[in-house]
Amino acid sequence: MRIKAGQGETPPAASMIRVPEGWFQMGSNHHQPWEAPRHRVFTDAFEIAQTPLTRREYAIFLDVTGQPAPRGWTEPAFADPNQPVVGVNWFDAVAYCEWLSKREGTAYRLPREAEWEKACRGGADDNPYAWGHEAPESLEYFQGEWTGPRPVATAAANGYGLFNMGDNVHEWCEDWYGPDYYGVSPEMNPVGPESGSRRVSKGGSWRHAVKGSRAAQRSSLPPEYRYTDYGFRLARAVTPE
Repeated sequence: MRIKAGQGETPPAASMIRVPEGWFQMGSNHHQPWEAPRHRVFTDAFEIAQTPLTRREYAIFLDVTGQPAPRGWTEPAFADPNQPVVGVNWFDAVAYCEWLSKREGTAYRLPREAEWEKACRGGADDNPYAWGHEAPESLEYFQGEWTGPRPVATAAANGYGLFNMGDNVHEWCEDWYGPDYYGVSPEMNPVGPESGSRRVSKGGSWRHAVKGSRAAQRSSLPPEYRYTDYGFRLARAVTPE
């Protein structure tokens, strides 16, 4: 089932949240080796979408461009228009960003890994999770069986006002993945390795036994893969005043 949108329909304006420039502590020294070392990172100010991109928003893109539907598009578990769009690979996500950039006249892209983690932490570097210190297993929101992702913004926002940071779907990032990258990462605006075979993803998944993830947790996937627990959210640079 496709949500119909007319050829001339304008996509809804993404609700973007500004994350201020500054330093934060990225990574972890106490979990997986590819999350270490914990290191200081500076990012310029940027904007990131308040929620992952929804099926409703992606449906307009499909109808206007004629692009093939993502994996799982016709399955009832992923049919709610307010769910995150899933089943998109990295190239699909980039194509959406490029299309929307032309439509709106502003340069959308995927968030860089450092930007995503900074946004997830919500200004509280010592909180392991977007929502604080509580393990996801202890929170009512994460209990019970999930047969698909929850509609976006059904749990509390983090300190920056962002929803679903660390739960619901893995989110593609712009960077190539390197398990040892943190050991050589520059302090200022890191953009990931120059090449690779996998792209970074961040955040938890409805499919996992533990559905929430720590801010420092890293995952990755070959960019051509399409899984129904993968989605994305938009980011863009802030134009200097």
